[in-house]
Formats: sequence, structure tokens, C-alpha cells
Amino acid sequence: MGHTPTTARGRATRERILDSAADLIQQRGVAAVTLDDVERAAGVGRSQLYHYFDDRDDLVRSVVHSTVDTVLAAQEPLLLEVDSLAGIDRWFDAIVANGTRQDAVGGCAIGSLASQLSGRDDLTRQAFVDAFARWEAPLIAGLRRMQESGELRPDADVTELADLTMAAIQGGLLLAQIRRTPDQLRLALRGARAALEDALTPLP
Repeated sequence: MGHTPTTARGRATRERILDSAADLIQQRGVAAVTLDDVERAAGVGRSQLYHYFDDRDDLVRSVVHSTVDTVLAAQEPLLLEVDSLAGIDRWFDAIVANGTRQDAVGGCAIGSLASQLSGRDDLTRQAFVDAFARWEAPLIAGLRRMQESGELRPDADVTELADLTMAAIQGGLLLAQIRRTPDQLRLALRGARAALEDALTPLP
């Protein structure tokens, strides 16, 4: 790994390089972005870039981690409340609203990177395994709390339900991006919600 900055100026420079790389990758795709491109966009030289990142692969993996941090930070308040159907509905509504603000063309920032990079090498693939595990963990925890409170059946597999939900989110975002309509995302989330409803404890 490259040098971890200890000063505010160093952290700002590293962050500027990361932001520039992330913006270029989002616009052009990973394969089309060179270190020269990043240097020009960030206003740094090669020696500065190598001070903070070992090589291009290290920079790209750092973009992955930074993207995950950004996505999860935006969803964190809602992810803390996914321990009821009402809380899950609010989370789903926010995901759809975000897609609508992007005219349903942005897809998922993490999923987009994963489609380009997950087969690159084991280290990069593991970064995505960790990313989705971090995203899914609050949902698993929330479903477990629902189980402990008796809202969810004791035999419900919360990990399987969380996997299904994440698959619906990723598939829905991809279809929304391709078809340019959030209706595809709403439909996918409706299917995930139906599965969650089926796992609820029947009313007496």
C-alpha cells in the first residue's frame, strides 16, 4: 500500500487524486483511464501519485474502497433502521428516489466497478466481496432483530433473505440503467419485499 498521509495537506492531496480517478473511471470506464489522465485531472505529478499509491492497481482498489465508503455513508441512517418492514420500505424508497434523481442511468457505483474489475485478480475480487458484505451486514443484523422480537419466523434464514434482497437491488439497478426507467428497480424491490413478507411470523 502507498504512504498514508499524516498531515491535512497530504490527506487533501490523496483525496483529490482519489476523487479525480473515481470521476474519470465513472465517465470512461476503468480500462480507458491512465495514470497520466489522473495526474492531469488532479494536478499532481507522477512522484506525488506514487507517494500515495503503489501503482495503478493500488489506486483502482483504493477507488473501490472509497466508492464503498461513499455509498454506505449515504445510506447509513436508513440502514440502521432496517429492523422492521417499515424501515426496509424507507430504505427501498430511498434507493428508488436516488435512481430517479439520476434519471435511472447511473446504476450502482459499486456494481459498475465490480462488473469491470471483479475478475482482475483475487485481491481486487476480495475488495468487492468485502464491499458487499459491509453493505449487507446492517440488513442481516436488522433481520436478526426482527427474528428475536418474533416478527420474523424463527426458521427464516436471514442471510439468505439478505442475499436475495441485495441481488434484487443490484439486478434492479442494472435493468433501470439499461432501460432508463426506475420501474425495473421498483419491480425488483417488490419481489424482495414479497419474500420478506413470506418470512414474517403469521398473525394468530
